[in-house]
Amino acid sequence: MTPKEMAVLAAKALDSKKGGEIKVMEVTDLTSLADYFVICTGSSNTQINALCDAVEEKLAEDAGEKPLHREGHRGGVWVLLDYGCLVIHVFDTEAREFYGLERLWSDGKPVDMTGILSGE
Repeated sequence: MTPKEMAVLAAKALDSKKGGEIKVMEVTDLTSLADYFVICTGSSNTQINALCDAVEEKLAEDAGEKPLHREGHRGGVWVLLDYGCLVIHVFDTEAREFYGLERLWSDGKPVDMTGILSGE
């Protein structure tokens, strides 16, 4: 499975748990950290954990992939799932605004999710 296909699967998993403002960005040419970032907002600590659990489940079942690392789950304001070629960031609203990853990585190429996510 390609990194882009994994990113789309992750976005679908987030969407299935009503994640907010889901964005997928290709950052291959900008960093060696990953090929794709998926960014999402959760409304509470409980939802953020449910969103991350849904991504882990979906990628394990459909892609046979487990995260290399999961960070931040105790604080509940920002959880990062690192799959090597793919990094998923799930924030609460304040943390997402504060860290501004979309601004920081604005040179990344947005992936069109029209017709893929329920809100698009």
